[in-house]
Amino acid sequence: MSSPTPAPGPAPGTESAVHPHASTSFWSDVAHALKGEQHDYTKESLNRAILLLAVPMVLEMLMESLFAVVDVFWVSRLGRDAVAVIGLTESVMSLVYAVAIGISFAATAIVARRIGEKDPERAARSAAQIVMLGVTIAAGLGVLLGWYAPDILRLMGASPAIVELGSDFARIMLGGNVTVFMIFLINAIFRGAGDAVLAMRTLWLANAFNIVLGPCFIFGWGPFPEMGVTGAAVATNIGRGIGVLYQLWHLAGHNSRVRVRLHHYRPAIDEMRTILTTSGNGILQLLISTTSWVGLFKILSMFGSAALAGYTIAIRIVVFALMPAWGLANAGATLVGQNLGANQPERAEAAVRIATRFNTILLGIVGAVFVIFAHPLVSLFTSDQETLTYGARALWIVSLAFPLYAAGMCFEAAFNGAGDTWTPTRLNFFCFWLGQVPLAWILAHVAGLGPLGVFISLPISFTVLALWSAVLFKRGKWKLQKV
Repeated sequence: MSSPTPAPGPAPGTESAVHPHASTSFWSDVAHALKGEQHDYTKESLNRAILLLAVPMVLEMLMESLFAVVDVFWVSRLGRDAVAVIGLTESVMSLVYAVAIGISFAATAIVARRIGEKDPERAARSAAQIVMLGVTIAAGLGVLLGWYAPDILRLMGASPAIVELGSDFARIMLGGNVTVFMIFLINAIFRGAGDAVLAMRTLWLANAFNIVLGPCFIFGWGPFPEMGVTGAAVATNIGRGIGVLYQLWHLAGHNSRVRVRLHHYRPAIDEMRTILTTSGNGILQLLISTTSWVGLFKILSMFGSAALAGYTIAIRIVVFALMPAWGLANAGATLVGQNLGANQPERAEAAVRIATRFNTILLGIVGAVFVIFAHPLVSLFTSDQETLTYGARALWIVSLAFPLYAAGMCFEAAFNGAGDTWTPTRLNFFCFWLGQVPLAWILAHVAGLGPLGVFISLPISFTVLALWSAVLFKRGKWKLQKV
């Protein structure tokens, strides 16, 4: 373990320390970012370091968000019950995502810290232990959730028609969760090591197959069977499976900074203990936010499939904007981990502030566009008037707080990048479990606002989260975290 005590003198790599490449043009740096070259991000000028990491990370998240929108675009042609199937299943899948992303927080933090310490051997050993842990957990969850998929849909408030329509979709998505689980974990390893381009290429490859195969399996184009909404699940798992194979090939030593060999997969008690300790809070952190997500869907399900479908479409559009913004936040998290490993905490803080500034400006602009054009955007996905009304209303209300979402995600990513997964866990608990879900229930039922009350609860709870995160970030206790 390295001590996060600041190195004497000015923080290397801040703007007072000009890198020889700092004068290169913006587009030249973008080209370098997409080549997959290896850089020492503890020495690059911060603006350039963020750009080199953020460009592939933003493009990575852009493809993920594009898939989310394209997927619901095709399924919406099957009717609002089919869209509701996706919404309900995704709300349960979000529990799987919570576990995977919780472990991925540890993966990024630990690998980034080892790279910052200039210890690639230990980084490879940690990566191998993370992969083994992920496969074990995903397999267990897949058997359990896949077997009880129809019962889970009923528990979520689905009507008998939706259960009959969506049981096979839910079984395939929940039972085959190992594909998305491993994509999350291995991409987190790549990002922690600074191999952001590999993470980007993985998602572009996986989701390109998803997008192409989706309508083929849904509608039976060409030689493919017509499977309806179930076809979307088949295409998703095929695409993600191809992405995982691509990841493993690189992780085995092809162009990756972290090169995992067979001997690294031997159980390492010390590494596994560090991973479990760090990821435990990360998993709890995401479980809190995602179970609150499930809670909102449960409340909405009481108002019928039109409200569910409209909200599902709106959230898919919101995710289209938020996922690329996570790319900038993840760039900040990588720089936090690597610079803390190099004993440069002030440089780590400066990196987060730069990422937050850019993210707030970009999401603020996108949020304004969504507020103004909410109705025509949702109309691209449905012609059902009731669904359209709910979707447009949800979209513009949720989009009002986009600048605060941007700041909050950067601060929380910084905590996680430092290995301080407990701080955002506490924030999520108070803002979501004790804030968002009760507020949604009160506004929807007690105040009589119906689905509108659920929509309003989102920007309120995320605003509180962002402001509280900013206060804790400024206090700086996260700089003292050891992993």
